[in-house]
Amino acid sequence: MRSRIEKIGLIGLGLVAGVLISMHFAAIAEKDSVNALPVEELHSFAEVFGRIKSDYVEPVSDKKLITEAISGMLSGLDPHSTYLDAESFKELQVGTQGEFGGLGIEVGMEDGLVKVISPIEDTPAYIAGIKSGDLIIKLDDTLVKGLTLNDAVKKMRGKPGSNIVLTVLRKPEPRPLLITVTRAVIKVQSVKSKLVDPGYAYARITQFQEHTGENLSTALENMLKQSKGELKGMILDLRNNPGGLLTGSVAVSAAFLPKDALVVYTEGRTEDAKMRLNATPQDYLRGTGKSDFLKNLSPIYKTVPMVVLINGGSASASEIVSGALQDHKRAVIMGTQSFGKGSVQTILPLGNNTAIKLTTARYFTPGGRSIQATGIVPDIISEDPATASQDNAFRLREADLERHLSNGNKKEEADTPAKPAAPKAAPKNKDKDEESTKPQITEFGSKNDYQLNQALNLLKGMHILQGK
Repeated sequence: MRSRIEKIGLIGLGLVAGVLISMHFAAIAEKDSVNALPVEELHSFAEVFGRIKSDYVEPVSDKKLITEAISGMLSGLDPHSTYLDAESFKELQVGTQGEFGGLGIEVGMEDGLVKVISPIEDTPAYIAGIKSGDLIIKLDDTLVKGLTLNDAVKKMRGKPGSNIVLTVLRKPEPRPLLITVTRAVIKVQSVKSKLVDPGYAYARITQFQEHTGENLSTALENMLKQSKGELKGMILDLRNNPGGLLTGSVAVSAAFLPKDALVVYTEGRTEDAKMRLNATPQDYLRGTGKSDFLKNLSPIYKTVPMVVLINGGSASASEIVSGALQDHKRAVIMGTQSFGKGSVQTILPLGNNTAIKLTTARYFTPGGRSIQATGIVPDIISEDPATASQDNAFRLREADLERHLSNGNKKEEADTPAKPAAPKAAPKNKDKDEESTKPQITEFGSKNDYQLNQALNLLKGMHILQGK
């Protein structure tokens, strides 16, 4: 019996070694440890592999064991590194082009449960009232506890038109909320724009996609025509923007920054992980073969007074844009502290149309600030009084996620503002208990948008001061 287990274990060890070689383990390891494979740990792995193969209550295929081992290896690193099977890899590729199936939420894992980072605007989840910070504990009749993030995401996907009931914990609600969401093929409109007042342009970016830069350029030119060339101020709304393509964030930054200005740089262990991206066509087109869609953009957008709106749902690429505009003193950043997702995930394709999403670097603003776990702190803190207490109660940031990557800069971590305490909830009227559990949707860009109105008032004040 023992010899059989050892034989199975040796086979497992060979499989592990093969996986490590296929992932170029030796190529990315530090020079002083290329030949120092962790033999004891690999032997333990082989023993566990052998025990499962021989003693587990049901037969388990080698493929399943190795796949689960890879998934566990990656998920144990940080909330964003993960294994992508063929289906997940394909959906990731489709999603960056602005059309994909599902509910429309950016999620992470916390204590074995699904946490909502941000709902994507105009998607089924957003319309149903899912909010940033919601904790999903049940998918229909399936408890989330015990599922991997990929398993949970797969269960949330399904045939367009079908319903799923999400059981959600939301502070400070006293009991779980049951929210029914209708699945759909999601087509995200990346850029929305309008003149909020004569001479004052408003552009909202919901997610950074392949065509975000060119869509924004078209929107900016259209608004300039509508204002008859007399533009007095510009508002860029990045609230609840979960991020997206890096090239999209560079293109958006380049629309408002001087040519060749540094937008972002990255620091990692390998040379490939060290990048400097500037406001230049080669950095936002990145070999796509497209013509420069910012070439004929009016130069007025390089100088017009500008406010950028962010909040706790602004993550990744939206933090790159707001950080670049803040460091170059190109715009006033207004709102609340952003999410703090400042790590770079590289998609590394494997065989059989699978891949791994691996954290390989940290993002830094032009001024050298690490975005990771700290985020962007606005120049002007602005919260909607009607929703501030609720927002503070369940606000979620990168630093709240289990196993989050550190900032990488001890001084910045020490200087990070403390998370505000949730204000005490006002006593509830029993007659209104049911009403209070109904999800409230914040309509960004509407006439009742408090933060937008604050930004507009600031721009009008700046215009008056410039006139004087």
